[in-house]
Amino acid sequence: CEHCTRATSSVMRANLLLFKTVIAGDSWGRVAVPVIEAYPGTSIIFVGSQLTLVFGVLNLIVAVVVDTFADSRDRDILNLAEEMEQDLESDKQFLERMFHRIDLDGCGQLSLEQLVEGARRDHEFQSRLRVMDIDEADLVQLFDMIDTDKSGFIEPNEFIRPLSRWVHDSKTAPRFIK
Repeated sequence: CEHCTRATSSVMRANLLLFKTVIAGDSWGRVAVPVIEAYPGTSIIFVGSQLTLVFGVLNLIVAVVVDTFADSRDRDILNLAEEMEQDLESDKQFLERMFHRIDLDGCGQLSLEQLVEGARRDHEFQSRLRVMDIDEADLVQLFDMIDTDKSGFIEPNEFIRPLSRWVHDSKTAPRFIK
């Protein structure tokens, strides 16, 4: 065809054909191509404006996608916080049941001997201590740490609060160092 022969007659015209069909779209070339052919210096204006539009629209699309994902992440953080709160509450209930299993005499308090005996016979308590990297030799120190009122006995809240927090916290070892 005559148009194809003319469009490929020089490097400039071949580049213009490529630009027109790939980047700008064929109908855009009806106005720009005759002007560029007549005045080649105008190609800077046409190409620059076209690239500005293309990258501007692309930037808007990317901004919308990033904003959507940021909103999703914020919602996920809220969901994660809710899940952590629910896990913490169920863990406290679990520890309360564990406390009552270890409290053999049912007085509502644990002595050091009951804590050591509970660590020996209650498998769930053993697992909890293992996760916190506490062995039987550390139980006296654990007892002293969680007996906050220094009464010589551990009450349920003294047992539940630290053991619930420490199992989810990686700072158990520094607590023993202090």
